[in-house]
Amino acid sequence: MNNNDILRRVRYALDISNPKMVEIFKLAGCSMTEPTLLKLLKREEEDEFIECSNPLMTFFLDGLIIHLRGPRESGDVLTTAAVASLNNNVILKKLRIALNLKEEDMIAIMGLAGISISKSELTALFRNNGHKHFKECGDQFLRNFLKGTTIRNRPGVVAH
Repeated sequence: MNNNDILRRVRYALDISNPKMVEIFKLAGCSMTEPTLLKLLKREEEDEFIECSNPLMTFFLDGLIIHLRGPRESGDVLTTAAVASLNNNVILKKLRIALNLKEEDMIAIMGLAGISISKSELTALFRNNGHKHFKECGDQFLRNFLKGTTIRNRPGVVAH
């Protein structure tokens, strides 16, 4: 999955408006305009498509955490560094934090998407790369997580 696809799916799953998306980017310190956002939300084959880079995706995810959970209690501003190694595991972890999900919540969300997963399989996705029980989060798993999130947050709407 590319970052643009993830951005579109998160926006749809959480039913976030364009102005709110711009605000979410700004919460993490990224200057985003609505015309630029619309280009990020386009598909690759569409005119004026702009690729969503790893740093831009990181700004969005960090902004989403601030938007949904509030600023850090310490008062420190979250500084978003360019993340060259942003991968599905990091994206899943940031979504878990933003949505304040416990293991049971994540297992239930995956169940909504028709996927059965054990706690040990789930925790392996959140281990540090290099840990003997680390498991890479594949595109299909992330896609199913976003599908389950859509079903959970938008009952009656068809998840794609």
